[in-house]
Formats: sequence, C-alpha cells, structure tokens
Amino acid sequence: MALHRITNKKAAVGAALATLLTSAFIFPSAAIAQECLSSGLETTPSDRFTAVTTSSLLDTATDLVWRRCSEGQTWNGSTCEGEATKYTWQQALQLAHEASDNDLLGWRLPNVKELASITERNCVRPAVNSGLFPETPADDFWTSTPSADDPDRAWVVAFFNASHSIKEKDRFIYVRLVRTFTGENE
Repeated sequence: MALHRITNKKAAVGAALATLLTSAFIFPSAAIAQECLSSGLETTPSDRFTAVTTSSLLDTATDLVWRRCSEGQTWNGSTCEGEATKYTWQQALQLAHEASDNDLLGWRLPNVKELASITERNCVRPAVNSGLFPETPADDFWTSTPSADDPDRAWVVAFFNASHSIKEKDRFIYVRLVRTFTGENE
C-alpha cells in the first residue's frame, strides 16, 4: 500500500512538472517578462534617441539610425506589430541590400559593436529599451561581422541578456537594420 502511494505521488509530481514545462514553452511570453534593475545607469536612455521618421530612431551617441521594429514587424505608430522573421546570415545581408535599394538610404546589417550599442544591459528578456524598440524578441540577432576563425560562422548579439556569440551562418536568426545618419533626405 505504501509503495502504491509513493508511485502515485511521483506520478502527480511528474504531471505537475510536465504541465509547468509545457506552459513555459507554449506560452513563453506569459511565463517570462522583461526584468530590469531598479538601480544603476541606463545604457540606452530614451533621451539619447530622437525620431527620424515614425518608424526609425537616431542614436545621437553613435549617429546611427535604427529601425524600431525587427524585420518582419511593422510600426503602427505606438508599437511593433506582427511576428519578427528569422533569416540565415546570407538572407539577412540580401534583405539589407534590398531595403537600401528600395529607399536609397543605405540600410545595412549592423556590425557587432553597433548592434551591441543598443542593448540595455540593465534589463533581460529582452535586453533592450522596450519603450524605444517594443516587441523585440529576447533572442539572437545577426550582425554583419563574420567570424575571424571560421568562414561558416558570424557574430550575433543576444537580446536575451546582451551577450555576444558566434553562430553558424545557415541558422535562422532575427534581424534589425541600421544606417548611418547623413542629415540628407531625413
């Protein structure tokens, strides 16, 4: 009888754990929300950015213009709508080339230092100023910086925790485009 109760308790604990894990993977945004330190200096304060268009921001510290939304999303005037799209590294480079050809403003894939400059290191999940860059996936984003040691890999910036790593170029990863501020046709 005691063995039967232990087995039932193990089954109940196992079922509860399975439910918890399933809900964390099926509904990750409900299970995990952005967390920020209440003390410390912001690394991307809002007053460092000014609007260039309704959907792009100038970082006055770097003279870089950023799209507010990840590729695949659209700016509706107050937030980014839709699902961000993942691309291979080659597709991301091509996407940036096409975006630049469309409006002749010079959109490109940022290098690793440029993309790291918009991470908010006081926050995680995502590590970004979510007032400026809403609905940013808490995941890796491609940079244009290839690995110096492996031609099949390139650098990414993780907007989960503002870290950097090298990933295989054939993986599907998010993209945010940037361009250099020229002051012309702005």
